[in-house]
Amino acid sequence: MAEGMTGLVHKYLRHEKKFPHIWCPGCGNGIVLGSLIRAIDRIGLDKDKVALVSGIGCSGRMTTYADFNTLHTPHGRALTYATGLKLSREDLTVIVIMGDGDATAIGGNHYIHAARRNVDMTAIIVNNQVYGMTGGQYSPTTPYGARTTTTPYGMVEHAFDISALAVAAAASYVARCTVYHAALLDQLIEAAIRKRGFSSVEVLSNCHTQFGRRNKMASPVKMLEWFKENAVRMHATSKMKPEEMEGKFIIGVLADSERPSYNEEYERVRERAMGNGNVPKPPARCEG
Repeated sequence: MAEGMTGLVHKYLRHEKKFPHIWCPGCGNGIVLGSLIRAIDRIGLDKDKVALVSGIGCSGRMTTYADFNTLHTPHGRALTYATGLKLSREDLTVIVIMGDGDATAIGGNHYIHAARRNVDMTAIIVNNQVYGMTGGQYSPTTPYGARTTTTPYGMVEHAFDISALAVAAAASYVARCTVYHAALLDQLIEAAIRKRGFSSVEVLSNCHTQFGRRNKMASPVKMLEWFKENAVRMHATSKMKPEEMEGKFIIGVLADSERPSYNEEYERVRERAMGNGNVPKPPARCEG
């Protein structure tokens, strides 16, 4: 196993970059990156046919370390760059890495509409419940009552449910996991990449440096234990009473449906427009 993982590291990481990485010791970003390269390797994708796009934040550094076609974009705009890329290069497998602040604050509207349009790409959102890189300010996913540098007496807002947002926006595939459940995370990311259409994988990750130490979980082990104790597999929820689910969250596949991707719909319109005048007429204009 060690040789296998070492082999993947040499195959998929850029050795000319500075290592060790900049992430704090014990950070969950390394687990997410490991799951991502294992999933890509199992699918057998050509590295030159993979485009990894990231936004700003700790997770955004993955595009520095991973040896694919990579794009590091402005804060909150990763999905817009990825959408343009996918529309112009249909042959590429486009994967977008974002943090919770990047995806649901500055980039929140892009996240909703990329899911609604069903653009053929995979979004992986590393949710550490805080702005870790910029000093530990609260983010849209900071839990109610939690302490951050900007909520020293407790968060008064309720957290965004990232995955519920994607389900409501009709994404083709939506899953949630944690960095504690690494084997399951491998499977979910692989399924998301294989899915045609917009797929979203939310990964609860530990930021013990900025979030944990202000919320009685100062070590990565403490935070992983919290994930272990509070995550419930989807198949187990049917056997649990509502009161047993209180304070818990579900991991696994939350939505999986089939509908044409934006790329397929666009290509159909394009073919009609280039045909023998077989273009649908626009709706009649409403005269006032």
